[in-house]
Amino acid sequence: MQVTSELAPTAARLEAGLGELGRVVVGFSGGADSALLAYVARQVLGREGAVAVTAVSASLAPEELADCEALAGEWDLDWRPVPTNELAVEAYARNATDRCYYCKTELMSALDPIVSSTGAVAILGVNVDDLSDHRPGQRAAKERGARFPLLEAGLTKADVRALSRDLGLRTADKPAAACLASRVPYGTRVTVGVLSQVALAESGLRALGFSAVRVRHYGELARVELPLGDLRRALQEREAVVAAVRAGGYRYVTIDLEGLRSGNLNGTAPQGTDTN
Repeated sequence: MQVTSELAPTAARLEAGLGELGRVVVGFSGGADSALLAYVARQVLGREGAVAVTAVSASLAPEELADCEALAGEWDLDWRPVPTNELAVEAYARNATDRCYYCKTELMSALDPIVSSTGAVAILGVNVDDLSDHRPGQRAAKERGARFPLLEAGLTKADVRALSRDLGLRTADKPAAACLASRVPYGTRVTVGVLSQVALAESGLRALGFSAVRVRHYGELARVELPLGDLRRALQEREAVVAAVRAGGYRYVTIDLEGLRSGNLNGTAPQGTDTN
């Protein structure tokens, strides 16, 4: 893997770390972090040494699943979609501030059979910046033996995007796309119905050309977050925006004038408090 930028030493550390692991199973969501990790693992370890696994459930947006499949084809990954059922876990469904812990535990359980059968190590796309956020899922993954090669190599989110750009990966500037459950305020129960509403509303907005979007779920009300640069167009196309969100089953549609804040419902606030 040839990298000519100032990130060459960092890329070399990442390659060396993956090489030492020998065989890996990558938790592959299709986002910038896991995409870079899967791509580099494939380059370093070969197709047989790097399996990319996508957890498929109601919390994964349909577009993200389709993109994972497309990327796997483009990069010749050994890609395996695996169903998970975190919604059957009461501690996840009740949606306390540690919801992500149980989600990642379910992911690790889905990876375990592949890890065991191949003698591989589970790896996830965690970067240095993730350490400053509320991410109980990282603790669950670490407890189950996962490794974080991007973190171990010292990559920040900006480094991930810059290195991806150097390598010509189309995921370099892909907007962050956390699981759909992240749109539900803590304390509000997560159900298939709720996740379906969010997915339909966000799909409708993407069809209008809004690539970075969050639809926050508050019962009959949807709070739409868009990048500040998209707010003017959203207001100009107000009727289409409202129709797209209402198609998801919402009665009331609001646009957040503060714009898109990734992880806005992520944090250590009391259950039901919308400060994250």
